[in-house]
Amino acid sequence: MKKLLKTRELTSFLFLVALFLLVGVINPSFLKASNIVACFNESVVYIIISVGMAFTLFIGEIDVSVGANLGFTATVVSCMLRDGQNWGLAFATGILIGALFGLFNGWGVAVMKVPSLIFTLGTNGVMRGMMYVYTGGSWVENLPAGFKKLYTNTFVGGVSIFFTVTAIVVAVIYFLLKKTKRGRYFIAVGDNPSGATLVGIPTTQTKVLAYVICGIFAALSGIVYSSRIGFVTATSGSGYEMKAVAACVLGGISLSGGVGSVVGAGIGAVIMASISRLLVFMELGSTYDDTITGIMLITIVVVDSLMQRNAAEKNRRQRLAARTTGGEMGKGDGAHE
Repeated sequence: MKKLLKTRELTSFLFLVALFLLVGVINPSFLKASNIVACFNESVVYIIISVGMAFTLFIGEIDVSVGANLGFTATVVSCMLRDGQNWGLAFATGILIGALFGLFNGWGVAVMKVPSLIFTLGTNGVMRGMMYVYTGGSWVENLPAGFKKLYTNTFVGGVSIFFTVTAIVVAVIYFLLKKTKRGRYFIAVGDNPSGATLVGIPTTQTKVLAYVICGIFAALSGIVYSSRIGFVTATSGSGYEMKAVAACVLGGISLSGGVGSVVGAGIGAVIMASISRLLVFMELGSTYDDTITGIMLITIVVVDSLMQRNAAEKNRRQRLAARTTGGEMGKGDGAHE
């Protein structure tokens, strides 16, 4: 129980519950089951893109091109579906695009050693430009009705099929990362890259794989996004990179790497996705959404930085105390002899 209480995921979940209860106190009508379920159903895109972002944060890097990846994938897939292409082919093409851009980012960061923020920012610009070229700046509309209906299909209790499948996938990924040897590589690389290399972990390959996974999840979020919205614009996906980072940080993932889980990223994504709805019930305009997101991100990052600094100082003192104690024992032994 003590171990459970110390987990960052539980802290994030309790924060989510407290947030819902606070809004419920301000406006009791929010606590209706339909509103709570809607918060989870509307979080699918955020969860998917945040889980992908989590892999890059695990290894101590970042990918600020996920929003553009989402938008470009949504654009290509939507155009193919609008033009009557096979759904399977369209989805496979979208996933391939995400994987290739993820591979490109992984090559730049892990192989060429370019700072991840700079390289992925450049990739972001490339994909945004490609979106304009591909569509001519026009909206992509008139998507098949069946495709748009996918997002609204529900399971039990009004919970959408998309959310149910996403939750299962997150649970499986969490298990693989925690219980398998290769799954633990990501955290190990982020915690201590040099040490991971010394014990035989393929650091470069692990970083490249993290970016490929991130790219695939960004592409998947783009497919779900186009199903949810029903159309795609030249600016679709803009700002999602910040929300993904904020969701991961809210979920207990450290920006310095080596700490956190995909479950925490998922919980953080639900919080981020719920802000707009919460503002409505608090009788505040949705224009505050980005402001609140930024404030939350800054606050959590500062708190995380202070916690890491305190932990490092505590470890330093413990090592110093151990050395001092060891030295005193050695002197005592010599006197005794």
